[in-house]
Amino acid sequence: MIIVQSPLRISFFGGGTDFPDYYLQEEGCVLSTAIDKYIFVVIKQRYDDKLRIGYTRTEMVDQVDEIQHELIREALKLTGIKKGVEITTMGDIPAGSGLGSSSAVTVGALHAMYTFLNENVPASRLAREACEIEIERLKKPIGVQDQYISAFGGLRFIEFKRDGSIHVHPVVLEPALKRRLNESLLIFFTGVTRQADSILSEQQQNIQQRLTILREMKDMAKTAHQELLRGNVDVLGNLLHESWLLKKQLASGISNGMIEEAYQAARSAGALGGKIAGAGGGGFLLLYCPYEKREAVRKALSNMKELPFQLEPDGSKVIFNYRR
Repeated sequence: MIIVQSPLRISFFGGGTDFPDYYLQEEGCVLSTAIDKYIFVVIKQRYDDKLRIGYTRTEMVDQVDEIQHELIREALKLTGIKKGVEITTMGDIPAGSGLGSSSAVTVGALHAMYTFLNENVPASRLAREACEIEIERLKKPIGVQDQYISAFGGLRFIEFKRDGSIHVHPVVLEPALKRRLNESLLIFFTGVTRQADSILSEQQQNIQQRLTILREMKDMAKTAHQELLRGNVDVLGNLLHESWLLKKQLASGISNGMIEEAYQAARSAGALGGKIAGAGGGGFLLLYCPYEKREAVRKALSNMKELPFQLEPDGSKVIFNYRR
């Protein structure tokens, strides 16, 4: 039995510039971090040749092509496993909540399968092959940042180049500064999960009409990266607010009345800025809040469940590997 733990993520800046349709033309970048909330993928040998896949439902099939869980099916095809395994996935948060769970499943599944095959695969390959599965094989209208942050972990500045290359840079902060950043970030669950594909499809279709906005968002990611390295953590709050105003223009459905009401209540209580994590429309509301204002913000959003979290230094990793 092998268990792989792959982290979820919070993307601060630059989301949308990681779509291949954008960065192969303009280049892009994001500032993103892994958090200590995870997808777990378990794989074990079966006593027979069947394939059993467990998630919110259970599948028992004879052939890989019969599997309906498309991420697991394509990961099995890519790694070449054809029979005789049980695979189970589980997560710390509900699917469709904007923290990159689908890509964490794909990265974790590949990691578990390669470990099962006794292959030691680097994070760059896990991320690249997860992108191949989600974007090239399954034609999902998504970017590439989620796969890379789940595979690599940590706080990262990630660049997407015109030649298709992707460069992952660690953002190294002094422990006190990292702690201050973590303490200034709050996440609240809106109570709404959603399928992001419709919002992301519209966002992808709008890229050519939103180039100016995407360039501004890319510049904000670069500015935030530099300010962090200078130790100016609180600048992120104001930049998040400016970036949220831009993000809402990328597609309809990113925000709504409920989200705006909660965001304005948080700002009135002292939050400097924030955004909806992921594509939008629901999921988690991320806020940057000075330490002394945190309780006021919590009180203002008392109807929403807070998700306590820490920044996660590690990417996808094997946490259990037992062979008889």
